[in-house]
Amino acid sequence: MGPHPKIPVLEASSLTLNDILLWVAAGGAVLACLLGLAACLRPSGGPARLDALLEGLERTERALRADIAEGQRGLRGELAESARALRAELGQAQDELRAGLGRDAQAARAESAESLARFAAGFGEQLQGLIQINERRLSEVRATVDQRLQLLQADNGARLDEMRRTVDEKLHATLEQRLGESFKLVSERLEAVHKGLGEMQALAAGVGDLKRVLTNVKSRGTWGEVQLARLIEDNMTPDQYASNIKPVPGSDAIVEFAVRLPGRAGGAPVWLPIDAKFPKEEYERLMDAQEAADAEGARAAGAALGKAVEAQARMIAAKYVAPPHTTDFAIMFLPTESLYAEVLRRPGLLDRLHGLRVNVAGPSNLAALLNSLQMGFRTLAIEQRSSEVWQVLRAVKTEFGKFGEALASVKKTLDNASNKIGQTEVRTRAMLRNLKNVEALPEADARLVLGGQSGQDADDPGDAGEADAGYSAVAAEPPRQA
Repeated sequence: MGPHPKIPVLEASSLTLNDILLWVAAGGAVLACLLGLAACLRPSGGPARLDALLEGLERTERALRADIAEGQRGLRGELAESARALRAELGQAQDELRAGLGRDAQAARAESAESLARFAAGFGEQLQGLIQINERRLSEVRATVDQRLQLLQADNGARLDEMRRTVDEKLHATLEQRLGESFKLVSERLEAVHKGLGEMQALAAGVGDLKRVLTNVKSRGTWGEVQLARLIEDNMTPDQYASNIKPVPGSDAIVEFAVRLPGRAGGAPVWLPIDAKFPKEEYERLMDAQEAADAEGARAAGAALGKAVEAQARMIAAKYVAPPHTTDFAIMFLPTESLYAEVLRRPGLLDRLHGLRVNVAGPSNLAALLNSLQMGFRTLAIEQRSSEVWQVLRAVKTEFGKFGEALASVKKTLDNASNKIGQTEVRTRAMLRNLKNVEALPEADARLVLGGQSGQDADDPGDAGEADAGYSAVAAEPPRQA
């Protein structure tokens, strides 16, 4: 920044004011002298002379006042002129100062901008170089780590698959062998029982066919039995149910189907009777009344349908429910969902049927009931074989303990490899710091000097061997047998 212009100081106004003060002081002194002189001359001169003296003093005073007034007017003019000149000079000095400050500020801004541009360019180049170096090093380290991790993962996956296959094969073989032996024994005993009852079942089937022929059984009964047979065959195994049997010893009543439930230990099975019923005439009268919008007829037909179903339930309970040979209830199967819905709509009918120890079932909920019974059979089989299953599970737990030890060994190997990689990075950074001031050769010259090996991997082979030592040991270890 250049030197600032000096502001001039005007002294004319102060000099004029001093002159005026001197004049006033001189006039006062002259006036005092004249007054003293008049006082001294009063006794000897008389009144006339005193009056003349006073007049002279007054004239002198008026002249002094006139001079003082004239001086004040001149002083005001000079002060105004000096103030105008001072303002003009101050304005000029301010303009010059403002212009100088603007030039200095512009020069400073230009210089600062140039310095910042140079600094930004240099810093950007250095930062770009550092970024490229870091990216190159990170890519090399990442490639090495990824390669080794892929090798470890592949080996671990292979070992895990082998161990899993070994465990699955042993578990499957053991379970299949023992369950096969158990079911084979049960099947042999059931086959012997079936052989003993075969002739009786054949005779009962023949008698049933003869009875149907003699009593002219309608197609609706056959259709209900066929549908019930299809549901039971789809949801139960042949050894879990029986058809056309006498569930009550000493009685000739034959039920269409009965589910074989396990009885007491070593005792006979407990039967769950299931009989299909279809009161066709009452149901058709109810449907006709509803289609004709006959409320009275629908009520009468509904009451007749309820009575028919209740009569069938009484017959089923009287023939087939006889604990402990059977369950304390039987199931009456209604072959259509609409008939089942009409039975459920009758107020109090379901409670009366329960009181007779008969449960009503349609196609949907009978299938659900049979599925629940099937699950019960499976649960019972699992409970009977629970000790064998626990033995197998304990063996599996032992194998998983060994598997955990193998995983710990693999983890230790991975940690060692990670530590070796970290040590290699530290050594690489130290070498780069030492080679920072060494000028790099062109790629062609470097290839000639190093014999064409400058583009190969620069990792320390000793470190790589040490890092792979544990991995090789783990990979070479054979899987433990159960």
